[in-house]
Amino acid sequence: MFFRHARRELSAYCNGESSADESRRVAEHLLVCRQCRADFEEIKLGVKLASQLPLRPAPDSLWNELEARMLEARMNATSESPTHAGRRVPFWWRPQLVAVAAALLIAIGVAVVWIYSRESRPFWAVARIAGAPTIGSSTIDDKGRLGLGEWLETDAASRAKIEVGSIGQVEIDPNTRVRLLENKPTEHRLELARGRLSAHIWAPPRLFFVDTPSAVAADLGCAYTLEVDDTGAGLLRVTSGWVALQLHGRESMVPAGAACATRPVVGPGTPYFEDASASFRDALAKIDFDSLQGKELDSALETVLLQARLRDTLTLWHLLARVNGGARERVYERLAQMKPPPAGVTREGILQLDEQMLQLWKDNLERAWGGPGTLKKTWLKIWSSAVGRVKSMHKKR
Repeated sequence: MFFRHARRELSAYCNGESSADESRRVAEHLLVCRQCRADFEEIKLGVKLASQLPLRPAPDSLWNELEARMLEARMNATSESPTHAGRRVPFWWRPQLVAVAAALLIAIGVAVVWIYSRESRPFWAVARIAGAPTIGSSTIDDKGRLGLGEWLETDAASRAKIEVGSIGQVEIDPNTRVRLLENKPTEHRLELARGRLSAHIWAPPRLFFVDTPSAVAADLGCAYTLEVDDTGAGLLRVTSGWVALQLHGRESMVPAGAACATRPVVGPGTPYFEDASASFRDALAKIDFDSLQGKELDSALETVLLQARLRDTLTLWHLLARVNGGARERVYERLAQMKPPPAGVTREGILQLDEQMLQLWKDNLERAWGGPGTLKKTWLKIWSSAVGRVKSMHKKR
């Protein structure tokens, strides 16, 4: 663990240049330090933008100028003396050194391209578990490769497993259609058009994404299942860690043991723990997706507020931004009764959806949800398992 922050280590960590122990320490710190996570996101964005720059040949004028400079340097230098016309030729401009420097720059460029291409191979390995999965129009025997833009499909009797680079695995259930959208050090992304997948990810937060017709799932170091029906509606269930569901600025944070439904256009609903009562979950779904008004909204909200337990403050906190007027006041009162807001959080600020106050209260509430401490332990457990698998593979080699 870092005493303060991990800024100096973030660039090497983002580019896969850290040792295993150093990577573990940085990842552990990122789980609990919001400031360093923000810096890490900026570095990832920079790497992503740099990777999108086109490769273009240098203009002829540049090479002509370099040749003229080198010819001038040769004419000004002699083998006996490094001076000319009373002036000493700069040590760094001797033609031999210029040539060596140019060679080094070329070698560095080749190495960077090689490393980046090695880390960003345009395919993921796929293994057949059962039946006859297909990639495009080809059936997988035992193993296959899923390339960028290609679809992997399973029928009613087929299952497959995808190796997500070096950061995790995704199992594909029957009657499922998925596509590889991106494979870079800063972003690994699938599209789930229909069916169900189970993801087990041991990477740092927000490196693995799954696009669906009604939300984008961003992993925060976790294991989860995600399913999409023929209408585009989805359901996320998290078994460890956390997952963020997002669409058009609407976000739901879903911890282990919780679930969240999604709908096209609307996006993610309000997360809830799966051990909540059926009436609680039904009332919540009506609030999220049925556009209730008047007495119908009052009735559904009353059911949610009366049946809410301490851990259901997760649901109530999300509801604050999803209802208006008197309904928001009722949610606030019930939430404050169960878990009073910490210092710096006021009733007026919450009712006005002050982002800083909402975040402060959320941080205070997370202990009841299995918050960052639980996420940290879960992620470290997954990390240790992954390191063990890598060491085992190396021993076999």
